[in-house]
Amino acid sequence: MKKTNAMRELDKAKINYDIIEYKVDENELGAINVAAKTGNDITKVFKTLAITNNNEDLFIVCIPGSDEVDLKKVASIVNSKKVEMLELNKLKEKTGYIRGGCSPIAIKKRHQSLIHESCLDKDFIFISGGQKGLQIKIDPKDLIKFLKMKTTNLIVE
Repeated sequence: MKKTNAMRELDKAKINYDIIEYKVDENELGAINVAAKTGNDITKVFKTLAITNNNEDLFIVCIPGSDEVDLKKVASIVNSKKVEMLELNKLKEKTGYIRGGCSPIAIKKRHQSLIHESCLDKDFIFISGGQKGLQIKIDPKDLIKFLKMKTTNLIVE
């Protein structure tokens, strides 16, 4: 397996992680399918969302795979009047990643990153490894410290 930029950054920072590979279904790239394919609890499979505001600032948000992001909560946390999901056609340009392979690690430029607080209750979580079919199993505390992530409630209740 070829190392991704996300793996290289973790290696350089001497952060422990495991790689989980799975067969990609191009019609089902969501976290629920990833959890099913890897046999993992959906509450531990975190999806990475790229969110932008009216100034085109980019924010990276990680939430459990079966949950829905609350954009009003995100806007409040990042001090923006309004935020929205980054347009899919801008994802590669802004992050260096494509849909189904967007990792919070090794994005082109560091951005304010947020993660749902439920990660703190878990020994490990799964995040994208930076390409389709690849998940990184990591201690959420290591991820938070490495990316200087803010932990908060980001989901629709």
